[in-house]
Amino acid sequence: MADASLRITRLRTLIEHPRTGDTERAAAQRMLDRILSKSRSRYDTSDRTYGARHDRVGRHAGLSRIADEIRDDIALARVVFSTPTLPGQLAAPDPIGDAPPGITYTVETPHDAGIVITINDVPADWGWISAGGVEAVSPALRALAGELAKLMDGYNHYGAHIGRRFFGRIRVGGETLIW
Repeated sequence: MADASLRITRLRTLIEHPRTGDTERAAAQRMLDRILSKSRSRYDTSDRTYGARHDRVGRHAGLSRIADEIRDDIALARVVFSTPTLPGQLAAPDPIGDAPPGITYTVETPHDAGIVITINDVPADWGWISAGGVEAVSPALRALAGELAKLMDGYNHYGAHIGRRFFGRIRVGGETLIW
């Protein structure tokens, strides 16, 4: 394995060097892709599932680093997806972007293996519905919690022979919506 890592390092150096010619760079890139695909296939097993953002923070990242990335993703989603569409264009629904602007989010790591996203300052008329005198969570708030859970689960991994990287919860006030 040390031989492969040395070869990968040398190929990356060759690819990134400013004086490397185009054909040589392309050949080095093909060789690197071949080596990386072979090494990945040896370690990939069908019983493991990795989230879409799992590789973004690195294999040994701590929960505080993952929580920082989740905070950044929420902030980006609020800015990018909250832009109004022009008249006549089809608007894609996005629960984070469509949420009222006064809502705030807190991402915490209160335990060694847990991340909690708390949705704060939810307007009562948007977040809850009253059916027969019983207050229930509105579909819009459930969709928001579901989208936040998907975003958080993107950093997780799980499988038959490995445990979860962390356990996540989505809360509103004192109520847990998703565990």
